[in-house]
Amino acid sequence: MDVSKMTVSINKAINTQEVAVKEKHARTCILGTHHEKGAQTFWSVVNRLPLSSNAVLCWKFCHVFHKLLRDGHPNVLKDSLRYKNELSDMSRMWGHLSEGYGQLCSIYLRLLRTKMEYHTKNPRFPGNLQMSDRQLDEAGESDVNNFFQLTVEMFDYLECELNLFQTVFNSLDMSRSVSVTTAGQCRLAPLIQVILDCSHLYDYTVKLLFKLHSCLPADTLQGHRDRFMEQFTKLKDLFYRSSNLQYFKRLIQIPQLPENPPNFLRASALSEHISPVVVIPAEASSPDSEPVLEKDDLVDMDASQQNLFDNKFDDIFGSSFSSDPFNFNSQNGVNKDEKDHLIGQLYRDVSELKAQLENMKTESQRAVLQLKGRVSELDAELAEQRHLRQQAADDSEFLRAELDELKKKREDTEKAQRSLTEIERRAQANEQRYSKLKEKYSELVQNHADLLRKNAEVTKQVSVARQAQADLEREKKELEDSFQRISDQAQRKTQEQMEVLESLKQELATSKQELQIVQGSLETSAQSEAKWAAQIAELEKERSNLAHAVARGEEELSALQEQLEHTQRELSSAKESACQLAKDQRRMLLAESRKAAEHVVQEALRQLEEPTLISCAGSADHLLSKVKSVSSCLEQLEESWSRYRVCPEDISGFLQAVTLLAHLTSDTMAYVSTTCLRAPPEPADALTEACKQFGKETLLYLASLEEEGTRENDGTAVKSYLSKISAIAEELLPRGLDIKQEELGDLVDKEMAATSAAIETATARIEEMLSKSRAGDTGVKLEVNERILGSCTSLMQAIQVLIVASKDLQREIVESGRGTASPKEFYAKNSRWTEGLISASKAVGWGATVMVDAADLVVQGRGKFEELLVCSHEIAASTAQLVAASKVKADKDSPNLAQLQQASRGVNQATATVVASTISGKSQIEETDNMDFSSMTLTQIKRQEMDSQVRVLELENDLQKERQKLGELRKKHYELAGVAEGWEEGTEASPPAIHGAVTGKE
Repeated sequence: MDVSKMTVSINKAINTQEVAVKEKHARTCILGTHHEKGAQTFWSVVNRLPLSSNAVLCWKFCHVFHKLLRDGHPNVLKDSLRYKNELSDMSRMWGHLSEGYGQLCSIYLRLLRTKMEYHTKNPRFPGNLQMSDRQLDEAGESDVNNFFQLTVEMFDYLECELNLFQTVFNSLDMSRSVSVTTAGQCRLAPLIQVILDCSHLYDYTVKLLFKLHSCLPADTLQGHRDRFMEQFTKLKDLFYRSSNLQYFKRLIQIPQLPENPPNFLRASALSEHISPVVVIPAEASSPDSEPVLEKDDLVDMDASQQNLFDNKFDDIFGSSFSSDPFNFNSQNGVNKDEKDHLIGQLYRDVSELKAQLENMKTESQRAVLQLKGRVSELDAELAEQRHLRQQAADDSEFLRAELDELKKKREDTEKAQRSLTEIERRAQANEQRYSKLKEKYSELVQNHADLLRKNAEVTKQVSVARQAQADLEREKKELEDSFQRISDQAQRKTQEQMEVLESLKQELATSKQELQIVQGSLETSAQSEAKWAAQIAELEKERSNLAHAVARGEEELSALQEQLEHTQRELSSAKESACQLAKDQRRMLLAESRKAAEHVVQEALRQLEEPTLISCAGSADHLLSKVKSVSSCLEQLEESWSRYRVCPEDISGFLQAVTLLAHLTSDTMAYVSTTCLRAPPEPADALTEACKQFGKETLLYLASLEEEGTRENDGTAVKSYLSKISAIAEELLPRGLDIKQEELGDLVDKEMAATSAAIETATARIEEMLSKSRAGDTGVKLEVNERILGSCTSLMQAIQVLIVASKDLQREIVESGRGTASPKEFYAKNSRWTEGLISASKAVGWGATVMVDAADLVVQGRGKFEELLVCSHEIAASTAQLVAASKVKADKDSPNLAQLQQASRGVNQATATVVASTISGKSQIEETDNMDFSSMTLTQIKRQEMDSQVRVLELENDLQKERQKLGELRKKHYELAGVAEGWEEGTEASPPAIHGAVTGKE
């Protein structure tokens, strides 16, 4: 591309007219940078423009320069770095104007300077900020520290973009249609580049925050979330306001942000994030593109422009002057004035035709642009609808599968319920029938007993009657014998003693009287005998009737007994069916529980092969605690299995034990994975192998629980590998402090007092340094020192508040947990927790002292800002360790615990302020160093370039060595920090993991 053409385009793009920069001129400037592989021509032209005296000219320069940084050749950034200080001076100069384009130019220049610094620090990011997710991960080099710093820089970058966005909108009168006026379009045109930058920066900050939340604690990133929420609200409002402006509707399709910001505390919310896409139709000339030749240019045309138009004229009508068909002097003899008039008329006609042609092209291009924009908009809507349709189809398929499964389960449940209901109904009916039969049987038994009693009475009466009859017959026989004897005696006396007849007659009369009496007695006896015979006959008849009634009762009783036996057989069959159904259901429930448990263990084994907790670190004492829990669960499972075999109905405890064993096994494998991250290689490999074998044996053990009969696998192999894991973990336990337990209580108070004294000393030293700086420094250095020392003072005050809150919480813990023992006895009893407090207190005091030393060196000009950054991160990590050690035994509802957490957040905010002040001060100090190479020769520049490359290689090598050294130091710190690791088992998180998370901000 011709340099003169590019120069003309730059002058036309950057002028004093309050109209938007025309797209064709900006595109020519961009193509020129790619043609010459740099921006030398651009800066050579711009340096001759009065940017400091005309605000509109400076505003349009910022717009064109922004386009070049985004779409120009990559060397545009390198060629522009030498003018960074000039841009800063110009920004401060325009910042003194409060109206018009002054403030706009000041903010725009500050944004361009921030963009140059960002891309210089992060060369992996192109000027247009378009990167894939893989490139974004590579930019952070998979280091959480780099991602943390990169997120802070993106926040600063996006803050400048939003500041310009908001300032432009505030400068416009929204009560009128400002977007259709040339002045309004002049201010709105640069916002297209701002919208493109903001969409990418928002997308990248969301992804980086999700990545940071997967590696660092949520409290550490509270400042990031607050800052993101503020920028999210501003960007959403500005995107919405911009999309309603008529000027943007035909040039760009602005995305809309979601109604609610992403929830970074829920990792699965990343899948719901949709990257905002800005759609720009194919580039074409803006609607207000100027014609190639305007009428006014003919009047004010300079020599070079006159030659340019002459050349164009020659291209159309011929280049030979001698054969010029319009040389009227030589052909027709027309005078020169008429020829000039005719030539001017022809020029004007040509210009009008070209203007009409350009207008037609503009109209057609505008129509094409609108159609392409509509097509792009429809494509975006179609893609979104396809995505929503696919998502809805997936959701529908998932819900349909769940519905089918639920229907199947409901049908099975209803079938079982109906079967159980029928069984219960039949059992209830049988119970009722059995109750009725039992009542009838009881009644019959009672009647039978009554009949037996009556029969006994009748039999007794018959016996009495028979005895009486026998007595009568015996008396009768005796009377007959007596009568016979008397008759015989009378006959003998009659025969033998006839002479004593008179006496015999008398005796005979007497005997007759006696005989009459006896005969009366005999008659009475006969009557009695007949009466008794009739009574006996009646009793016999009644006895016969009773015998028949008893026989009928026995027949009915036999029939009722047969019916009762039939009912009992049906009830027994129903109970057996119900027991069989319950047994099948228990067996099915046991099989499903065992499968679920095996799935949990298999998933844990798979994650053991591909660990995902790379940034977390576990401790050996937590692993030992989990191993003990698994051992206890195994014993509980064996006991519940024995109870289940004896009583199958007692299955709830057995299923709970199976589920608990699966989850404890999964947790144990996770703890093994995290513990191996900081363990030496050989124990880590042995621990991993033992964990794999433990998982496999657990699966075999779970499979054996469903087998009937005697199990061959009784958990011996599982317990063996648990013992092996426990033995390896015991070897990885850190060594404690060599302190007598009875001295621990005194040592805690001493260390806390020493820490408070160290903080007070540090605060006094900072005040002293601030006074010296105010007395001896001026200008930028004084401003930087005041800001850094002020933030350090705030940090010390926040730490002092944290120490007081920690003391209150520790006092509450001791008072609530010691009972009748003394505080020293409580500290001695909880020696490992006490040693953690001592270690954390020492770390806080040491960190405060080191940070004050680093601040002193920085203020004197002999230190490095990086040392102060590292010290601030280290003291924040130490305070986090003190917080973790203090609250580990506290009640979660304790007001002192809430006060301690509030103080911890104050320390985090103060640390962030120190970091921000240090970074800002470093940037201000570096701004004063002017890299002026204008007086150097080519050889000198080449020599310094080689020296710089050598220095870069040396620094990269030193950086790699320092990172290796840092890794070894952290590993050694893990081995030696017995106090920081010495927490009571199973009750708290590991302080090294907290320490590593907090120091991850370095």
